[in-house]
Amino acid sequence: MTELVIASNNEGKILEIRAMIEDIELLSLKDIGFDREIPEPYFTFEENAMAKASAIHAYCGKNVFADDSGICVNALNGAPGVISAHYSGTRDDEQNLQKVLQELRDKEDRSAYYKAVICLIWDEETYFFEGVCEGTIIEEKRGKGGFGYDPIFVPKGYKETFGELPLSIKNSISHRGKAIEKMVHFLKERIEANNTALF
Repeated sequence: MTELVIASNNEGKILEIRAMIEDIELLSLKDIGFDREIPEPYFTFEENAMAKASAIHAYCGKNVFADDSGICVNALNGAPGVISAHYSGTRDDEQNLQKVLQELRDKEDRSAYYKAVICLIWDEETYFFEGVCEGTIIEEKRGKGGFGYDPIFVPKGYKETFGELPLSIKNSISHRGKAIEKMVHFLKERIEANNTALF
């Protein structure tokens, strides 16, 4: 089976992604013995995703994908954006989430969107896939599922937060779900083309 490394040790993220990809053996950073912190010094999701994917590819030489994602709040001029994971100055989900709620306290516009960009290095070539999910930030947390800002984000067309929705629904509509769907479609085409070439 074809191997593909996920450039992450985030259990929530890995669980979501494993549920979406079949016919490929997914390896986490733990699986390949990579335990270093990868800097994400850039100002765009694309550059940070590529920095992570390139570092892992250089380490193990395997096909790899990395994603960088975050929540962009319109009333906060797109913040937290690329620094969503450490918006409060720490990598604490609760503190980051509370900072957003505090900054939105006197704002009427509570619209926001999650954005994910995947960088895939496959057979030494680099590809990018993007997904966006629009929604609204509510005033207090609901639900225990998901991670990050999920308990305060209600996706467009739904009443429940990402923290309340079943994983199967979240995966079908989320920013990461959309980006992964594009990547999976691409990989299936590649693998089928390779298999056909063998016969």
